[in-house]
Formats: sequence, C-alpha cells, structure tokens
Amino acid sequence: MSHPRDLGDDHWAVRPFRNRVAGARASARRRAFAQLAAGTPVLPVLIVTVIVLVDLAGGGGMIWLPLLAAGPALAATTNGPRGVLSVGFLAVALGATLGIRDGIPGRELAAILSALVAVTLASGLAGVLRGRRERVLAAVRSVAETAQHALLKPVPSTVGPFQVAVRYSAAAAEARIGGDLYALIPTPHGVRLIVGDVRGKGLPAVGTAALVLGVFREAAHDEPDLLAVVDRIERSLARNLGHDDFVTAVVAGYPQAAGHLEVVNCGHTPPLLVRASGSVSPVEPAHPSPPLGLRALTGHAPSLHALPFADGDQLLLYTDGVTEARDNGRAFYPLAEGLERHVSHEPARTLGALHDELLAHVGGRLHDDAALLLIRKPAASEAGVPEVTAPGAAPEARCGL
Repeated sequence: MSHPRDLGDDHWAVRPFRNRVAGARASARRRAFAQLAAGTPVLPVLIVTVIVLVDLAGGGGMIWLPLLAAGPALAATTNGPRGVLSVGFLAVALGATLGIRDGIPGRELAAILSALVAVTLASGLAGVLRGRRERVLAAVRSVAETAQHALLKPVPSTVGPFQVAVRYSAAAAEARIGGDLYALIPTPHGVRLIVGDVRGKGLPAVGTAALVLGVFREAAHDEPDLLAVVDRIERSLARNLGHDDFVTAVVAGYPQAAGHLEVVNCGHTPPLLVRASGSVSPVEPAHPSPPLGLRALTGHAPSLHALPFADGDQLLLYTDGVTEARDNGRAFYPLAEGLERHVSHEPARTLGALHDELLAHVGGRLHDDAALLLIRKPAASEAGVPEVTAPGAAPEARCGL
C-alpha cells in the first residue's frame, strides 16, 4: 500500500492540506499587518515629518526643533508605550541630525535633545497609565453590562397577547445602567408589568431598583390580586428604604379572558393610551396614590383602575426622563404629540422613531435616565399575530437600546 507522500502533491489528501496551511499563513499575515497598522502612530509621525520639512525649507533650527516634542506627546494620547518610544526615538534622531546640519552649538543642542528625551519618557509613562485606565473602564463597563442584563432582563417582542417593545437609556452612558426600572412577565394570573423610577441616582438607586424588581417578579406570580402585588412591594420598601427615599411606579396587569387592563399608579407619570383609531390620551388615576415607600406617611392606599383595552389599542409607559427632556430653549419634549406622529402597528418601530426624535430634541445626549415600554394588542384578523408566550417562558429577544 502506498503512503500518501509517495503519491505526489496532487494526491487528494495532500493538496487540501497545503491549501489550508497557505490560507492560515495568509490570514496570519493579514492579522499581523492589521495590528501593525492599528498600532502605528500615523498622526504623530506626520507632525514630526512636517516640522522637519519646515526646518529644512526655512532653516533656523532653534526655532523649530523644540516643536518635535509634540510628536511623542500626541502619541501618548493614541498609542501605547511602544508607539510613544518609537516616535520619541525618531524625533531625537531627526533633531540631532538637523541640529548638526544647522550648526546649533553643542550645549544648546544637548539641551534640546534632553528635553525631547524627557518628554518622550513622560509621554510613555502617560501612555502606560492611560492603558491601565482604559482596561479598568472596560472591566467596569463589562460588569455594568452584566448587572443590567441581570436587573433589566430582556423583554421578548411578544408576551401573551401583546406585541412589546422597550427602549432604555441611562444618563451615565459609561455605566449603561441607572435608577429607572421595567419588567413585563407572563404569570398564571395574566400578563403583568411595571415601569418605575427610583429617587436618586448611582449605586443606591440601582440597588433599590433591583429590590423592587425582585419583589415584583415574585409577587406577580404568587398574588392573584394586582393590589396585593403592590402591597408586597410597599412592605418591602418600607423595611429597606430611608425616610426620604421612594419609588414612583405604574403596575399593570391583563387578567386572562378579562378584556381590560388593570392599572395601579403610585405617584408616577400617567401612561398614554393609544386607541385603534390613533387618538392619544393620558390614563389619569381616579384617586392619586403616593409613591411606593411613602404610604405610611400619607395613609392613602392605592386604587385600581380598570382600563378597557380592545384589539388595536396600545399603552405607553415611560419615566420622567422622557417628558422632562429639554431642548436648548428649555422646552420639554412633547411625548404625546410625538407618539401621535409616530404611532404604527409595530411597537419597535414606534419606539425607535420616538427615541430618535427625543435624542434630536435634546441635542444627542439625555441628562436623566429614560425608559419607554409600549404594548399593543393586535387584532386576531391581523397577519402575523404573535404567538402566546406561555407563563414562565424564557425571553428570546431584547428590544432595548
């Protein structure tokens, strides 16, 4: 029996192997070239080159040579220590060459070159520190991203009989997480949802939001009465919050076969109801209730509002970061008017248009956390009616920022 190596390079087992090896080598060369190109301090080298050309064209080296320090200084902002040292070495070498060419006295030239070396070393140290800060920031962002996925779990595009879309934007873009909260889950008692806003910002607000969502998810499954769900959240916050802390929230539910929404508003901005005809109106509570965590101070218990919700109707829940967003003229964003302009049969498209308009209104950056949650009940006659998500089913897709 012949060995493959005795059959020549055209053997079927040899040629594919050679092709794979050649492809791997070519890919490795491309990656190495890309990494080299990405790490090359192009702009600093260009600046050094321009200074050298100006010196050659105009003479007077003492005027131009100190400007060579701009090269390694700029490299520290865009490159690592290796790039900084490379630019610094180039600047020192060219500075020495031009100094000798221009006849600069040895003592003065030594002072210029010493300054270039000092700037290069300082810039290299700055590059090392910048790299460390970037790695720390990347780690913090990764932790924040993980915390956000654990706290604000992905919401599927369909839950029960509803089409659903969510948009969330934290004011601290670096952290990607804030004090606004939302959740929408199927339960044995129907679909239930919450949108809320924690007083304050930072880690304390995030901790309070996590507490509210944890209690809501448990109580929504356990309690058949929506007011009982709100009571459990209230009791938990009363035990864990300070005297000045509170949470505004709207808790809603769609009981199975009921044909209407149950809404409990605890000091939150009123949701916007979009009828199938396209009309938009706020859902004002008949009896205003205090924010969660403050019931003991007021003695007022929340009330439940039964809201008719027919096929084609939509409900938008949001936080005050949306309605309190201001433009350069200090004018608030008109959410109801924007919703009426952009409403469609696809909640994701509606919120996408609203979010883009909101960012344009504020000039590209929100100054407060903002959350939008839109549900729509499609008619049974519509094509592509979403399938019902079974209680306890895991979310499949995120509709966030």
